[in-house]
Amino acid sequence: MLYHKDGCQKKYVLILEKKKMTNAAMRTAIIVFTTTFLSKALSLSTEINYIPSRSLSIRQQTKGLRIRGQRKLQSSNSASLLLPTSQYVISTSLACQLLGMNAATPTDFNFSFKGFSLRGGDTDIHGHGWGIAFYEGRGLRAFHDSEPCASSPVAELVSKYPMRTHNMIAHIRYATQGEVCLENVHPFHREMWGINWCFAHNGDVPLFKNEKGYKLPWIGSIKGESVYNPVGDTDSERIFCSLLNALKAKFVETLPTLPVLYDYIGILVDEIVSVNKESTILNFILGCGQHTQFCYSWPGARPGSNIWNGLHYVIREPPFKSATLSDCDYAVDFDHLTNKDDRVAVIATKPLTINENWIEFGIGELVLFAEGIPHKTPAECFPSEIMGHGLLSDVVPTNSSLEEDMRRFHYKKNTFAGSNI
Repeated sequence: MLYHKDGCQKKYVLILEKKKMTNAAMRTAIIVFTTTFLSKALSLSTEINYIPSRSLSIRQQTKGLRIRGQRKLQSSNSASLLLPTSQYVISTSLACQLLGMNAATPTDFNFSFKGFSLRGGDTDIHGHGWGIAFYEGRGLRAFHDSEPCASSPVAELVSKYPMRTHNMIAHIRYATQGEVCLENVHPFHREMWGINWCFAHNGDVPLFKNEKGYKLPWIGSIKGESVYNPVGDTDSERIFCSLLNALKAKFVETLPTLPVLYDYIGILVDEIVSVNKESTILNFILGCGQHTQFCYSWPGARPGSNIWNGLHYVIREPPFKSATLSDCDYAVDFDHLTNKDDRVAVIATKPLTINENWIEFGIGELVLFAEGIPHKTPAECFPSEIMGHGLLSDVVPTNSSLEEDMRRFHYKKNTFAGSNI
């Protein structure tokens, strides 16, 4: 991806013919093309997106650099340069990307996943594995693959199967910590309190550095046992395990209500970020049952990069309109596929469509999504708790002091009159 000095974004393509070039020659051509020709001839500041990987073919590796063009400037036996196009094409060059969906009624995720999956090695460079997890009642159905999502047979199966859910989390990976292998593929999931929890993350978190023999740091005010430990070697899984350990130590006898859970997760993430605010990039989606997911964003750009790494969301609700994917020529008119009771929140690292009103998360913003609605304070979480969409378990009892929590967070009593509490 290349940027004019005035910030205007343009895309160019370098098409390499594998049969006529060695791998080393390909890498050299990419570097020369990016750093020499474009920076001097076109007076552009450049950023190289290409990093060689033994786990991917050259075709897969160079897909993140290939953007459709309209006419040739020059050609040879080894490479051809295409001028920029006016067609909208997305290329983010982020280490990983997240996708979440939360819905008021059971909803399929085929449309969003279609565009998102292309970023896993086709329209973008995230070819180091992918995963998806979604709730069916209290159960969690998960698919993981260490192959690029754009070419994965498992991803093709998921995209064609008409599965519906209230709550879904997906992730495509570009490895910055940990090997390219199945145990490092998100979303990660664990059982706690008889509830399936799942987690996907992107960013860099210095507190959870990746070193041999490294022990999980303890977060939170209540010390307890490290029940949860990572299987792989990513900082993401370490963050997930530390969050669960802290929650388990804090809430021992009864399940927290959603407002209380929101409040304490906010305290935990503040503690994580406070260790190194300048270097930390922390974006995650945390599923805690069939109805709800927490999303958090402490955005930023990696050293030497001008690519902003954060989170965005869009709410689809009546009156529904059509939406067009940014990664391929595909559109859906949701007005013909939905009814008045439907409402869907879609969360993504970068907007998936070109004609919807995507909202960027604020710095340090924590949002609970339930029934397709964003809740941005503890008090806003009470309606979902009252509806019975809080934590549900047959193992740990629910906290009976809901009215006490309402007083604590200044939730007006007249708003829950007649709710049988």
